[in-house]
Amino acid sequence: MTISYFVTGTDTEVGKTFATCALLLRARREGFRAVAIKPVAAGVAADGENEDVRAHRAAASPEVDLPLRVRNPYCLVPPIAPHLAAREAGVEIAFSVIREALNVAARAADRVLVEGAGGFRVPLGAEGDSADLARSLGLPVILVVGMRLGCINHALLTAEAIAARRLPFAGWIANRLEPDVPRFEQNLETLKAALPTPLLGVLSCQPRPNPDPARAAEEARWP
Repeated sequence: MTISYFVTGTDTEVGKTFATCALLLRARREGFRAVAIKPVAAGVAADGENEDVRAHRAAASPEVDLPLRVRNPYCLVPPIAPHLAAREAGVEIAFSVIREALNVAARAADRVLVEGAGGFRVPLGAEGDSADLARSLGLPVILVVGMRLGCINHALLTAEAIAARRLPFAGWIANRLEPDVPRFEQNLETLKAALPTPLLGVLSCQPRPNPDPARAAEEARWP
């Protein structure tokens, strides 16, 4: 049976892709065929592929060869809010297309992660925002918390948004964005007590722009 999760974040640039790749590698080490899809990506690298999608492909099981239209149904050129990028491109983001991509991935793999764009309430288009997409897909949510000033507020608000949509909140991952985050341990303990779901891992701060998800795979676990 395939197990799938929706990966979201407290904000943009909190390490959703990094955590997703770590979980993919962890699943592979445990003997599962693991893949990720990025339904909506904004920003294209020099090679014509979104860098998050490229990172997913590198971390996923090589024997699961999904076409790009499945791994990334909507790739928008400018690195701006997805609904604005889609509008400029004359593209309507359809949740049915994304559901079909998930179905294809689920038939090919044992573990599937669907990584949202930005935070949980990022607008996508006429059908709604990223939270509406998660509800449409019916997936349990994994929340990546970027551990920095303001993270407690952002995490608790996101948890409330997940609960309001009656989605299963499978767990959360703390991603240490900087080596010297003030009161890191106290913030971590506060979130552990306040969030109604298990802590799945604490990812150590790594050098940027090329952190190593293989190392982080030892620090995170699947729900």
